[in-house]
Amino acid sequence: MPYWTVPFKFLLIFLLSSVVSPAKINPRNAEKVLSEEKLRYEVSFLADSLCEGRSTGTWGGALAGLWISRRFEETGLKKFDGSWFRSFVYRGYKGSNVIGYLPGRDAGRYIIVGAHYDGMGKIGGVLYPGADSNASGVAALISLAEMFARLKMLGKDYPGGIIFVAFDGQRLNLSGSTELARLIGHGELSDPVTGEPIKPEMIHYMINIDQVGGTYSPLTPGRKDYLIMLSDEETGRRTALTNANGQYFLGLDIDFTYYGSRDFTRLFYRRISDQRAFLEKGIPSVMFTSGITMLNNKPADNAASIDYSILRKRILLMYHYILRLL
Repeated sequence: MPYWTVPFKFLLIFLLSSVVSPAKINPRNAEKVLSEEKLRYEVSFLADSLCEGRSTGTWGGALAGLWISRRFEETGLKKFDGSWFRSFVYRGYKGSNVIGYLPGRDAGRYIIVGAHYDGMGKIGGVLYPGADSNASGVAALISLAEMFARLKMLGKDYPGGIIFVAFDGQRLNLSGSTELARLIGHGELSDPVTGEPIKPEMIHYMINIDQVGGTYSPLTPGRKDYLIMLSDEETGRRTALTNANGQYFLGLDIDFTYYGSRDFTRLFYRRISDQRAFLEKGIPSVMFTSGITMLNNKPADNAASIDYSILRKRILLMYHYILRLL
């Protein structure tokens, strides 16, 4: 037997085994799409005077929605029924949710990741940019869509599909998220791949991102690197968050209450953000926030007030947490 035939056989076996059993996909490979510069650009655009504060039913709000839909398209998400938009009317105001889809292996299992994009708009001719509230959340939403899409492109097979949605109408009694929950409750939202209706029992988690760019209300005095996650203790998978925080050396200061207040925790989790409509349908839900700051609902809530380094770390933690839920 020639001396070269043995190593050649081993090489052939190795190559074949690599095809049959591909190497495990490292989730950190998707982190490369996330940069402080990109986050700064996205928040700056949404908080720019061109978007007029993104009030529901305004030209600026429509421009913001169109821009988000373009970002979803660039990311490679799929449309629902041929459109990125689901319009609704609330007390005379016309709003539009922007929805995209990343398919998974099981068409009967879904996670929703959402953030509202509407803001206060202009009041008395004064612009309320809404950089933290909630351009920061939208930038996080788009970044997560890009990261999960990149990981899928690299070969990651997700057990379930991910629905990414930018809600309109948050400032109008959470009307955008309420409308999406209604569509799902009535079987009026269909899987873009199978065409089958998505039902409430198929939604395993709803993740809501509402203000994650601020650093002015730290959990511990002097620490900017913090994040609040509100959830039911039984369903929130809180250890998944703390484990990811340690495993990937992010080291964020984490709390599962709203600054230790039982009443404010219940208020923010149950009543005044976009997870409410899904909680009411019995869907396990999580809210991420960096809390209300002295700049909220003020003209000074602009793109320069955001700490993009901390925002990036928060998005990384949310990404690794959501991976554990899939």
